Amino acid sequence: MKAIDLSIPLGIGTPAWPTYEPLQVKYFKRLAPNGANGQLVTHSNHVGTHLDGEIHFHTPGKDIAELDLNFLMADGVIVDLSDVAGDYDVYTSEMVESKVDVKEGDILIISTGFHQYGWDQPTADEVRYMVKHPGPDREFAEWAKKKKLKWIGVDCGSADHPMNTKIRDWMPRQAAECDAHMKKKYGKGLTEVFADEKYQLMHIEMFPYGIIHAECVGGDIDLLLNRRVKIGCFPWRFVDGESSIARIVAFVEDDEFDELMAKKAKCKLTKFGDVARGENQWLVDEANKK
Repeated sequence: MKAIDLSIPLGIGTPAWPTYEPLQVKYFKRLAPNGANGQLVTHSNHVGTHLDGEIHFHTPGKDIAELDLNFLMADGVIVDLSDVAGDYDVYTSEMVESKVDVKEGDILIISTGFHQYGWDQPTADEVRYMVKHPGPDREFAEWAKKKKLKWIGVDCGSADHPMNTKIRDWMPRQAAECDAHMKKKYGKGLTEVFADEKYQLMHIEMFPYGIIHAECVGGDIDLLLNRRVKIGCFPWRFVDGESSIARIVAFVEDDEFDELMAKKAKCKLTKFGDVARGENQWLVDEANKK
């Protein structure tokens, strides 16, 4: 089997979740005269592709080191919702199940399409990536519990709707924009759709059940839309870690890998060599025709 990277590049330009510490790197020694290069690295756990652990929101939960590898690496599905959920929209379990067969105990990775606005993409838009992406309501969370999903991944800033987080307070202009959008599309305003008792429900209501999630997934995710695949998440073996920067990959058979690389060869790529989502709409359209 061979691996396809579903992680975004991590550098000093990678935005952390709003208000969190970004990645900072400095050299503390150089090859001359020390005989080796050495760096000091400072960052929060919520920068780049990362796994939110249970104790991020659930004090008696597991730390990152307690997560079993067979939990982190298992069968799953990658679903594309970009054609049914856009700016500020709410996505549902029905949208997911209309495209892929989600089995009990699966890993579920959701492509909202918003990784095209990530910092590594030629169509980068940091505000849109962090503040305007779609997200789920409690219906989706209850469905995930019934399915006993292992963990969930999303290709945007948060597994929660951004306006169901503190971002609503930090970005009042966008909150007003979202309110108007929801009233027009759903007949309810923002504070009705996401009332206080639903606050950050994908974190607060899910982590006590062991259903955690990875955020800022990306890489070559567009090669694998709407299909079943083996998925692995590899955070640090981080004792007392509430969350962790992670590498997320999909595993495919050798012949499938060759086919996917042939398809990638037809794509426009980012400067880091990943499929450039916003410049390869044909790839997404192809996946959503199946």
